[in-house]
Amino acid sequence: MQTHDFFLILFIILLTARVFAELTVRLKGPSVIGELLAGVVLGPSLLGWIEPIEAIKLMAEIGIILLLFEVGLGTDPKQLVRAGRKSIVVALAGFSLPLVLGFSVGYLIFDLPLLVSLFIGGTLTATSIGITARVLTDLRRHHSLEGQIILGAAILDDVMGVVLLALLYEFSIGGGVTLGNAGKVISFVAVFFVLAPVAAKLMSAVIKHIHSSTVIPGLIPTTIVSLVLFFAWMAHVMGAPELLGGFAAGLALSRRFFLPFGAALHADPSFAEHIEREMKSIIHLFTPIFFVMVGLSLNLREIDWSSPFIWVFSMTLLIVAIVGKLAGPCLIRESWPVRWIIGAAMTPRGEVGLIFAELGRESGILNNEIYAGMVIVIAFTTVLSPFVMKWLYGSFSQSLQTTRTIEAVDTDKPTNGRFKK
Repeated sequence: MQTHDFFLILFIILLTARVFAELTVRLKGPSVIGELLAGVVLGPSLLGWIEPIEAIKLMAEIGIILLLFEVGLGTDPKQLVRAGRKSIVVALAGFSLPLVLGFSVGYLIFDLPLLVSLFIGGTLTATSIGITARVLTDLRRHHSLEGQIILGAAILDDVMGVVLLALLYEFSIGGGVTLGNAGKVISFVAVFFVLAPVAAKLMSAVIKHIHSSTVIPGLIPTTIVSLVLFFAWMAHVMGAPELLGGFAAGLALSRRFFLPFGAALHADPSFAEHIEREMKSIIHLFTPIFFVMVGLSLNLREIDWSSPFIWVFSMTLLIVAIVGKLAGPCLIRESWPVRWIIGAAMTPRGEVGLIFAELGRESGILNNEIYAGMVIVIAFTTVLSPFVMKWLYGSFSQSLQTTRTIEAVDTDKPTNGRFKK
């Protein structure tokens, strides 16, 4: 391919992704769905204008790493403490039930191989904290009791999901599912998460010192992107997926993350916030390329839509995906309106689910039909959940009035991990 052709392809991808994302958001849907549709339209499924060439795949890989960096950067462990035990229960149930149900559907019902079934279950564990947080913020319920439970659970869900992703990555490249492979990757992940925050905090202190004396603009984006890519390389060297490095770097640099000896490293929340602002434009440039790549990789023309398999498989997984997340809130002591809202908020898979599915496709574990079924389920849960949440809040507004009054009196004042009432 000629260089000028690559420029044209990149121009089309970025512009189409932006237009489709804008239209989707105006229709009250999440932007990620618009970017996914842009790839479907441009790729072999519809127009066939663009193929997923290596250069675009590489840029999409950078997009995944930066996306996980943003997830880590936005992670707030204090929210988990605020919501307390309820958040942990919802997260554990919302992670384990979809994993077990998704695996059972693949392995027992559709007689799929062990590793394929694990990828299916792993994909269903995901919760898109970005989409959920956006809906709660729009409804001004992110400081509510159920809002704190949801965000705390989604954070823990993200952390467990990244570890599971590292395990599945190792299984896909390391010769199958074995206790030895599992033990190795868990050990590497544990060591990485211990060392990475220390290294990131030390390096951020150096960056901050240089930033105060530099005469050339653009130091923060250059050094932070370099740091994220270095962490991605280091994660790969230690036997984990590169995107784990992006997540760890974001978590360590988060203004909400403090090590026990954070004071010794001169942790500065305002500087971390400055990093967030400086990085947003770069993240928003690369991450749409990843979602367009997901759409480009999906060839809907190769799927036999007359076959019952794709429909039965997709609908079965959709039911499992919804039930698995709705069941978790049933285990906590809250009113049924609050339980329904928490369950609906944990349902969207969004970008996290797409990362799981794409890793399965790239490693050759998921064939085109299963991959298409997974993308359908991810798209449905991602699109429907925000509308369901808004409808539930409207329907249960009277039931939630008491909670709203309590919050107005004592907002964000936890006592021993629980809200005062």
